[in-house]
Amino acid sequence: MAKPKPTLPAAEVIRALVDGEGRLPVRVTPGARVETLEVSEGRLLAKVRAKPEDGKANDAVIHLVASALNLAASRVRLLRGATSREKMLAVEG
Repeated sequence: MAKPKPTLPAAEVIRALVDGEGRLPVRVTPGARVETLEVSEGRLLAKVRAKPEDGKANDAVIHLVASALNLAASRVRLLRGATSREKMLAVEG
């Protein structure tokens, strides 16, 4: 059985959360049943299936955000929060 496609908000909604320096704060829930991005109370919430081990959840968040913004994953990188649920991503473009 194929895994369902993640639920993603419009790219414009996510881009509105990016500050002038290209930083995007994200709250992450690893080990979720389904992958999704949602905007709640002015911040981005990411739920990923990957477990928080060996950076797998971080990679999943980067790929999910890049997909939602129609960017290559190499254009999104982790600035801080490698071991925290609160992460700061850098978005280029």
